[in-house]
Amino acid sequence: MIYKAIQQFQLRTVMGTEKKARETMALMKESGYDGIELCGFMIRPMPVIVRALTRMAGMPMGKSGRLDWKRLMQDSGLKVVSIHEDLGSILREPDTIIGQARDFHTEFVVITGMHQFDYSDKTAVAELVEKLNKAGAKLKKGGISLLYHNHNCEFRQIAPGVTAYDYIFRETDPEYVNFEFDSYWPTEAGVDALALMRRLGKRMRLYHINDRGSRVTGKTGSILKSDSMELGYGNMNLTAMVAQAKANDVAAVILESHKNWVEKSPVKSFQLSAEFMNMYV
Repeated sequence: MIYKAIQQFQLRTVMGTEKKARETMALMKESGYDGIELCGFMIRPMPVIVRALTRMAGMPMGKSGRLDWKRLMQDSGLKVVSIHEDLGSILREPDTIIGQARDFHTEFVVITGMHQFDYSDKTAVAELVEKLNKAGAKLKKGGISLLYHNHNCEFRQIAPGVTAYDYIFRETDPEYVNFEFDSYWPTEAGVDALALMRRLGKRMRLYHINDRGSRVTGKTGSILKSDSMELGYGNMNLTAMVAQAKANDVAAVILESHKNWVEKSPVKSFQLSAEFMNMYV
């Protein structure tokens, strides 16, 4: 079974209270989703710096960290497909991260991406690979698999024709590090996401899905700005990508859009995207 899930970050504005969280998860089930991907910093008290950074980016987080997520998940009937964590926490407190994953009955912990990191610096990327391998080895001892989630910055080149993502893929040990592939970001960077999915093969354990297009209507200038869109409403070849994700035997297909939701509602957005998910996943 491939789980159809939603990343908790998309739901941050509709999960600030227990009542809202329960209502939102009930609507997820009603729409056909059977899983959720949690963010570690959203299921426990949030550091001030995280709250400030997301607010500055126009994506305020709310106060979900004060809720009892173990009980909420038990009552929801949704599967926790994975938990996003930061690399530093895994390296410093692997037993805590392992225990949390076990508490939520998931086998995957995902690195969410490196903030303020130079992906054009080969030395820095090599050091990152070393840390990823070390963190993955620590988690494996507890039966948990480490996955790396990409954005667009990994597609900066560290040598002619070689991106940071190429290097991370080549130099990480498949025994300790594999991938949660997000097809939106390489597309945004001008990279062939479908070709990358074929290259990742069985190392692609989870698939983050989103569409890309423009919501502007009426007369415009000569250039439109693209943003995330509900599945099937943009211009990405998502049917082929889902087929490839299935061929790669992923455990879950996970919806995530940060903003630009239809009618500014993450709920209406995931309800629209469910039509595509229920047809193709």
